[in-house]
Amino acid sequence: MRTLLLLATVFIAACGAGHHSTGRVTTPSSLVADGKLWASFFQQRSAEYRALCQQAFNIARLRVDELSKRQTLRPMAIVTDIDETFLDNSPYAVHQSLMGKDYEAASWAEWTAMGKADTLQGSLSFFSYAAARGFEIYYITNREEKERAGTMANLRHFGFPFADDKHLVMRSDVSSKEPRRLALAATHDIVLLLGDNLADFSALFDKKNERERAGNVSISANEFGNKFIILPNVTYGGWEESFYQFNLRRGDAEKDSLIRSSLKTY
Repeated sequence: MRTLLLLATVFIAACGAGHHSTGRVTTPSSLVADGKLWASFFQQRSAEYRALCQQAFNIARLRVDELSKRQTLRPMAIVTDIDETFLDNSPYAVHQSLMGKDYEAASWAEWTAMGKADTLQGSLSFFSYAAARGFEIYYITNREEKERAGTMANLRHFGFPFADDKHLVMRSDVSSKEPRRLALAATHDIVLLLGDNLADFSALFDKKNERERAGNVSISANEFGNKFIILPNVTYGGWEESFYQFNLRRGDAEKDSLIRSSLKTY
């Protein structure tokens, strides 16, 4: 009898290997889904993540102090991204991961319509500080126009400055932010940019492969901490898209294989 029980236990354990129970669905173990869950765990629970965000906004505040001494003929503008730059969307990533899913346009639109994303450490204080010193804040985001109402409600809930239709610039017909930055540069001096993705700063990083992105970071080295203030995002971004050669429709198994084969070990 003991032998039969032992064999039954081994069989059940073997059947469950490679799967995890999420409390919602049971899905095959995946670096893609589980990795984003782990990244969100870091984002939500790590004091180090909060410190990194605070550090970025502290540097931005120092730049504002320096830039406020500058004499300009046109208004000075600060351009900022929204998602994972000052709003925390990790609850969405967790929700999707627990369902065994990655980003989906429909579920993302449902999340942003709620207007419930929390702020990142130091963000609201910084933007309020900059606005009080005469800087205009422009929110240039790749959220779509249909997400405007939820986004605006989210900004106004926390009291972000310049939360109006003029300063909330949604995605146009292209994902590149360069046309929107250039349009603003025609009337304002863009003195500071904040983002979690390199394409938030310059067209140098639009749809570039990994080698080009790395090379352009070196080319732009003096801008980081001066004109470019970058926030950490290990969940998603241009770094992930470029790794997959901008083909995000690959299956999880293929993505997992690509990730494992690319990593260094000893």
